[in-house]
Amino acid sequence: MSKVIVGMSGGVDSSVAALLLKRAGHEVVGLFMKNWEDDDSEEYCSSRQDLIDAAAAADVIGIDLEVVNFSAEYKERVFADFLAEYQAGRTPNPDVLCNSEIKFKAFLDHAVKLGAEKIATGHYAQVREFRGDWGLEYQLMKAEDGTKDQSYFLYRLNQAQLARTMFPVGHLYKREVRKIAAEACLPNHAKKDSTGICFIGERPFREFLARYLPKQPGEIRVLDNDKVVGRHEGLMYYTLGQREGLGIGGVKGAPEEPWFVAAKDMAKNVLYVVQGHEHPALLKDRLSAANLSWISGRMPHPHWVYAAKTRYRMLDAACEIETVDGERCEIAFAAPQWAVTPGQSVVVYESLICLGGGIIV
Repeated sequence: MSKVIVGMSGGVDSSVAALLLKRAGHEVVGLFMKNWEDDDSEEYCSSRQDLIDAAAAADVIGIDLEVVNFSAEYKERVFADFLAEYQAGRTPNPDVLCNSEIKFKAFLDHAVKLGAEKIATGHYAQVREFRGDWGLEYQLMKAEDGTKDQSYFLYRLNQAQLARTMFPVGHLYKREVRKIAAEACLPNHAKKDSTGICFIGERPFREFLARYLPKQPGEIRVLDNDKVVGRHEGLMYYTLGQREGLGIGGVKGAPEEPWFVAAKDMAKNVLYVVQGHEHPALLKDRLSAANLSWISGRMPHPHWVYAAKTRYRMLDAACEIETVDGERCEIAFAAPQWAVTPGQSVVVYESLICLGGGIIV
């Protein structure tokens, strides 16, 4: 059996991943990654408790736990990009970049130096070895539990990374993972799943962002008639499709329908809004994507029917990739998609296989 270093976050999924590998006979070492330390002392930062939980689980499993600090790499490779994208008016997904740059690059490099043959995480996804016309290939597959599948966040992984990666809970349902943890008396078996962006935690997002990007107030206008209906605090604090936090009350002559962010004019510092969830301005049947990353190293076939997601919590939508080159592709959907947001990722699938994707521009 091989030496496997497991990224242990303190949560139940990564703990069960380590437990299953130990039971399978692997030489297992846990590794806790510290990726953020700007405000460890604040109530919203859970890293100290997460480390305690990871250490307690490792003790029950009977494995060593090491701690490595990747906060400098995280700030340089993930957080700097996060701020730049928001400042440009886009809405980035730092979890995607964290996976490709930290968990499966900095962590993988560190694990190899420690003599590991493989790394493992508690992600809900699967790796399949496939031998086809191109020889041996590693495919990223959706998790068995479709409600927990995290392949969307992993689409930037490459063949070298997947060849060394294991996802021990990818074939399990969440309820099975918790049952295994409870039966093994893991202390975090009932721990609540973490949500949101790791360095923000449960704190108000706008409050956090204001520390790094000062407020730049401006007008909120109706896209259909250019009427001023309010003031915004800064375009970087809003995302397409956003409904909450607009501060727009009753507008004379307007129907009683909710308002949604429909567009941003960065040059004029104007936030445009529309009424109604199904307003045409919120629906797009095509998009452009750049910064492409294809797991196999090869681009998908133009005009074949695939499926894609433009955000994590959505159903797969039928699509075609119309024009493809090394830098950019155009994706056309069979039905309009809601609030397609620049900066977010579009991820392409062929049935259960995640092919890769790019950043929506």
